[in-house]
Amino acid sequence: MDADDLASPDLTDCLSQLAQGNLAARDRILELCSERLRVLAHRMLRRFPAVRRWDDTDDVFQNAALRLHRALAEVSVTSARSVMALAATQLHRELIDLARHHAGPQSYAANHASNVMPRQSAPATGARFVDLASASDPLLDRWTRFHEAIAALPDDERELFHLVWYVGADQKTIADLLECSPRTVKSRWRIAREKVRAALGGQSPE
Repeated sequence: MDADDLASPDLTDCLSQLAQGNLAARDRILELCSERLRVLAHRMLRRFPAVRRWDDTDDVFQNAALRLHRALAEVSVTSARSVMALAATQLHRELIDLARHHAGPQSYAANHASNVMPRQSAPATGARFVDLASASDPLLDRWTRFHEAIAALPDDERELFHLVWYVGADQKTIADLLECSPRTVKSRWRIAREKVRAALGGQSPE
């Protein structure tokens, strides 16, 4: 989702109406940014391997759009940048909830037939099975904690992390959007990464 693509007179008018209490403006805002929201959902989903196996872009987009619609009634948004940041936050929350859901012991993912395989040492007449979903739980837990650590960052650092990690924007583009220098972006990115790594005890999610 590019802030420039959303900077239209229609969006400006909708944001003004929303600020005046016209909640019907939420529908038009969603309509204006839906395609960009779908693109962002696709990009962010690639960073959630435990979710990507079971849910597609449309699933994530639809649920995140509902979250965004509700959030627009509760959070003050005054610009394309604030709409983009709010949309990324709602997508992030949806993906974290899906990751938790798929990591649960009673989930479809944990009990799917592809998650079990015969033990090599088991006799042919009484094969036992290894639960691959349980075997991968530490990885799922680490990925979930990684994304939760991003969600816990201060607003400005979380917005930067979304732009770098999920959107894949370069430092110059981010600097222009945030109205700061590329050097400032580089410094803030280093600080945000260190906070996330510290939350994981120095581990990488991969």
